[in-house]
Amino acid sequence: MAKSLASRTVLALALGAALAPLPAAARGWGGGWGGGWGGGPWDGPMYPASSPSRSAEAAEGRVTVSRFVSEGTAADALGHGKVMVSGAPTGSGVESRELATYEAAVLDQLAQVGYRTDAPESEAATVVELHVSHDEVAPQEVKKPVSGEATVGVSNRGSMFGLAVAVDLSKPKGALIASRLEARIRDKATGAVLWEGRADTITREGNDKWTEGAIANRLAAALFDGFPGKADPVPGRP
Repeated sequence: MAKSLASRTVLALALGAALAPLPAAARGWGGGWGGGWGGGPWDGPMYPASSPSRSAEAAEGRVTVSRFVSEGTAADALGHGKVMVSGAPTGSGVESRELATYEAAVLDQLAQVGYRTDAPESEAATVVELHVSHDEVAPQEVKKPVSGEATVGVSNRGSMFGLAVAVDLSKPKGALIASRLEARIRDKATGAVLWEGRADTITREGNDKWTEGAIANRLAAALFDGFPGKADPVPGRP
């Protein structure tokens, strides 16, 4: 994960053959969760800014998942068929290592749920789009390695002076980072969205347990667990 996360870092991957511009009717949800990565409730912060850091700390390592599944026969194409990986967009501002890590984690899950990931690009019938982002939800802990207090007293017997010093050599806790993996599965021929989901987690920066690979694998496994799963209620709709 990139070291500097004071501002939001967003990366996008496209899995499948390169798409021609989609018709307006095929873009977004068509009445679902919004009009693309920047629309609807997915455009908001991953963790409420007003929430206390202790709540974020309590959620460390937990994964929450939300899904949307297309209705009708179009969804019958889910879980089988051919998908291929296309190159990540240039100028994304993220390390190629992180792009490759998330790509590999998702490809592994796609293979496990029944997709073919080894077919030629020209034969791919399904396109899988990925969107990965990180937010800092609590800054690194601030510590004073040396602290203390002094006491001075005066009486008819003289004066006194006391000094207490505390030395804390423990390493300050790293920032709490929210990571989100979003995936959208489209029919290549029509551009129709067949499935969309997102997985979120919060981890401690600098913790050896939470490497890029560990976070990517954890989010991808949770996102595709029980694929395609049932659709979650859409915010703002009955």
